[in-house]
Amino acid sequence: MAVSTDGIYSTLAAEEIEFLLSHSGEVPLEYLHGKTICLFFSASWCRPCKDFTPELVKLYESLQKRGEELEIIFVSFDHDMTSFYEHFWCMPWLAVPFSLSLRNKLAEKYRIARVPSLVPLYPDETSVAEDVIGLVEDYGPEAFPFTKKRKEELKAIDDSKRFGGQLEKLLTHESRNYVVSRNGSKVVVSELVGKTIGLYFGAHWCPPFRSFTSQLVDVYNELVTATKGCFEVILVSTDRDSREFNINMTNMPWLAIPYEDRRRQDLCRIFNIKLIPALVIVGPEGKTVNTNAREMVSLYGSRSYPFTESRIVELKACLKKEGDSFPRRVKDKKHEHELKLDMAKAYVCDFCKKQGRFWAFSCDGCDYDLHPTCVEEQEALSV
Repeated sequence: MAVSTDGIYSTLAAEEIEFLLSHSGEVPLEYLHGKTICLFFSASWCRPCKDFTPELVKLYESLQKRGEELEIIFVSFDHDMTSFYEHFWCMPWLAVPFSLSLRNKLAEKYRIARVPSLVPLYPDETSVAEDVIGLVEDYGPEAFPFTKKRKEELKAIDDSKRFGGQLEKLLTHESRNYVVSRNGSKVVVSELVGKTIGLYFGAHWCPPFRSFTSQLVDVYNELVTATKGCFEVILVSTDRDSREFNINMTNMPWLAIPYEDRRRQDLCRIFNIKLIPALVIVGPEGKTVNTNAREMVSLYGSRSYPFTESRIVELKACLKKEGDSFPRRVKDKKHEHELKLDMAKAYVCDFCKKQGRFWAFSCDGCDYDLHPTCVEEQEALSV
C-alpha cells in the first residue's frame, strides 16, 4: 500500500484542527511539512499498546538522535479525555486533540482494525511494509523508514547472516563482539570461529527446556572432550527477566548471549524460533547445518555430532545394520515372557539398571526392557 501525507492534512482540515498537542503546548501543522509522519493508534486500556509503547519510545529517541526527519502523532482510542492524557503522558511525540469524530475518520481512512497500529505517511507516495508494528518489534530503529523496500533489505541481511558462513557477522552487533561464560567472563566471538556451535534457545520457565537441558549437558560434556574443544553451546535466552536468566546460567556449563543484549531477539528472528527448546547448529565454516538439532540429540545423543544431514543418514544405516544382526524375538532366563526387539529413544535396562538407547528386547505384557548385550542364554524364536 502506498500512502502520502496529503490525506492527513485534508482530514485535519475537515475537522477544523489547526494544531497538534505536545507536552509543552500547541504545535502548528506547518511543523510537519517535509517529515515522515507515523500515526500511532493506541489506547490506555490496551495491554499490547502498553507493552509496545516503550519500544516505540526507544525507536523515536534513537531516530531523533540520528537526525531523521520523523514525527509520530498519537491518535487516541481512549474513551475519555482523562485516559487520553494519562496515556499521552508517557509519549515524547505529538498527538491530535482528543476527538471521537476525528479518531473515527482517521481509523476509517487508514483502515485501522486493531490497536496498536502504526501507519507511516510520506511526503511522496511510498510503498509501506506490511505489519509495521511487527517490523519495529523485530528490528527496532533499523526498521526505519518502514517501507516495503526496507523490509526486503532487512530480510536479505538476515538471510546473509543465517547462510553467509561468517560466524562473527552472525553473533556480533555494533559494539557487542563477545558472549559470556557462567562466571561472567567475556569470550570474544572471534575465538569461536572454526568451532561447531550450538545456539540453544529456551527459558527457565519452560519444563521441556529444563528436561532437554539435562540431556544436552551430558552430550556437551562428552563432545567437549571427544572433539578437543571444537564444540561449543551458546544459550540464547528467552527468559522473562534477568533473575531467571541467572538461574539458567548456574545450571549450564556453556556460554550465553548477555540477557540485556538485543542479539537475543535478533537470533530468534533470524532463525524463526517459534517453539522452545530449540537447538540450531552452525558448522565450523560458519554456515547453518541444522535448525532442528534438538530432535537429533534426543534420538542419538553425542553420536549426532557434527549434526549434519549426512550424519543422520549414516546413523540410520548403522542402526539398521545393528538391528539386522539381532533376532526379532528371544526367550531369556531372567524373564518369563517372550521378548521382542524394539527401537526405543531411551530406556533403563531392568537387568544392569543402566540407561539404554535404540535397540532393546522388550516384553509386550510387562514394563520390562533389556539391553541386547544383557540377554543371557538367548534362544532365538521364529517370527
